[in-house]
Amino acid sequence: MKNKPEVKKLRWLGAAILLSLYTTSVWAFSIDDVANKAKSLAAKSYEAPKSNLPSVFRDMKYADYQQIRFNHDKAYWAKLNTPFRLEFYHQGMYFDTPVTINEVTATAVRKIKYSPDFFNFGNINHDKDAVKGLGFAGFKVLYPINKKGKNDEIVSMLGASYFRVIGAGQVYGLSARGLAIDTALPSGEEFPRFREFWIERPQPKNNWLVVYALLDSPRATGAYRFIIRPGRDSVVDVESKVYLRDKVGKLGIAPLTSMFLFGPSQPSPTTNYRPEMHDSNGLSIQAGNGEWIWRPLNNPKHLAVSTFTTENPKGFGLLQRGRDFSRYEDLDDRYDLRPSAWVTPKGNWGKGRVELVEIPTSDETNDNIVAFWTPEQLPAAGKEMNFKYSILFTRDENKLHGKGSAWVQQTRRSTGDVKQANLIRQPDGTIAFVVDFAGDEMSKLAADTPVSAQASIGDNGEIVENSVRYNPVTKGWRLILRVKLKDEKKTTEMRAALVNGDKTLSETWSYQLPANE
Repeated sequence: MKNKPEVKKLRWLGAAILLSLYTTSVWAFSIDDVANKAKSLAAKSYEAPKSNLPSVFRDMKYADYQQIRFNHDKAYWAKLNTPFRLEFYHQGMYFDTPVTINEVTATAVRKIKYSPDFFNFGNINHDKDAVKGLGFAGFKVLYPINKKGKNDEIVSMLGASYFRVIGAGQVYGLSARGLAIDTALPSGEEFPRFREFWIERPQPKNNWLVVYALLDSPRATGAYRFIIRPGRDSVVDVESKVYLRDKVGKLGIAPLTSMFLFGPSQPSPTTNYRPEMHDSNGLSIQAGNGEWIWRPLNNPKHLAVSTFTTENPKGFGLLQRGRDFSRYEDLDDRYDLRPSAWVTPKGNWGKGRVELVEIPTSDETNDNIVAFWTPEQLPAAGKEMNFKYSILFTRDENKLHGKGSAWVQQTRRSTGDVKQANLIRQPDGTIAFVVDFAGDEMSKLAADTPVSAQASIGDNGEIVENSVRYNPVTKGWRLILRVKLKDEKKTTEMRAALVNGDKTLSETWSYQLPANE
């Protein structure tokens, strides 16, 4: 009986030792570690990164920057039992400030040190001693996504908070971003940047990769976790914790950036053998109330902003509808293989709007399309905002349409005309739109089903013709709208959806005709 206190003490000590061992064995890096850094940064004044580039790298042209190649035989993790490889981008051009890249293992975090030996500099004439103190501009991920044993680049994280991801059989097109601030506002856009990354070393059987990122800008900081799942359709699960340093005019969550130069809805102003040239041709939205909306993209003459107010959106994305090579005819850039990107929010995002920004461009090298979610209310400086979502990169747009709802196959714009008694078509001063709708359920309808269109136009125009006819080629229906404008120097909004009696058959076609001046 006298030994009971000692026994209890020994048991307590044993339990403490086991707890200590257990705690050590389950150590793990997490988004909270990055969030602590982001919160600490948000409480301080912003310090702009300083460029450390020699002039030969800072002033180089894009063609020169492309000469700097990573030596594939030095790929990170090449000697490990994992299908993933890491390669790095060198600083140069406007990628003039280094980013810190760390590797996270089961027991430690280790900075990946820069070495010029990682790179082949081509014929760039430079001082070898001058590059010793430089760093990485970003990184890329390689994975055998198309053929076993052959590494393909599937992820690129380079510049500001941009990243690009592809799946099997895809080529790089549109980009995603961590955060957008004041896009299209007169005050000018602020571009937050990922200043530091932590990449988890994957286990041998892992077919996913975890990346953490610390975001920083004059008015915001953030912590991000990306779980990258490569496949036929690659998926990125995103968790973000964002902190404002100061007030912002507009905050863009899950931003997507793309390019639209011309297409059937806006033909090329000059003769071009390519019928279409774009990374995406429309914005798709599934609103919180379940409505599906399709907004064809424009290359306007002036900056254009469209907003779609919705509470708790179910999804939105920039899509590349139409995969036939004949729609593009480009053997070099393969626009037919560029992925669509679909954002699926996790949890309730509350009140806000999906916003589309269209910027004029004269060539395909400029990303002139931006789409994102912007919340109605923003918290006070320093308060945490949490957003979780996934981004799907796919060429199978059929899975992104509402089940049972027909979708817009194409939008074609033309000079409006009427057929005379002698069968000659005579322009009548209108603008015509030909919109083809198709879908699995719609294809089951009899050709004589009384399908009609509910169509509307803004105050700047009137609808002269609204007709629908069966399309035996697509087993869908074709809508023809002829509209007359009051002032061609003003934008004009139009909407249309197909119905059969009181039953809606299709998504809503929402189009903005740009001002012609």
